Amino acid sequence: PTDRVLEIGTGCGYQAPVLAELAARVYSIETVKPLADQARRRLKSLGYDNVEVSTGDGFDGWLDQAPFDAVIVTAAPERIPQTLIQQLRPGGRMAIPIGRVHETQTLVRVTKDAEGNVSEQAGLPVAFVPMVAKKFR
Repeated sequence: PTDRVLEIGTGCGYQAPVLAELAARVYSIETVKPLADQARRRLKSLGYDNVEVSTGDGFDGWLDQAPFDAVIVTAAPERIPQTLIQQLRPGGRMAIPIGRVHETQTLVRVTKDAEGNVSEQAGLPVAFVPMVAKKFR
């Protein structure tokens, strides 16, 4: 209930309110401006004042609000963006699908210990849309 969570891939805003019920604050980034705008309006109308939506490049994270206790990525890059690891608080964790589009991807749990050491644990095979940079349509 005290966590600050970064969500990469707002989409229509379905997952952000779920996260908002679990965490103190949610920062959500969407590369497609019309989707971000719709999600922002929808979340506001539903009374979620602990969610902030930004149009931006998920590969960049949200430096102004970092560090985060948790990061959840809803699209698959081919490798874990170092910027997201850097924005993860010591003791934090990240869930991220990794792999190429049209190939089996892997859901990976990334953890950063109190000293800042990072470890990765491969999990389930998954299929996500590719993580893309700088659409801002």
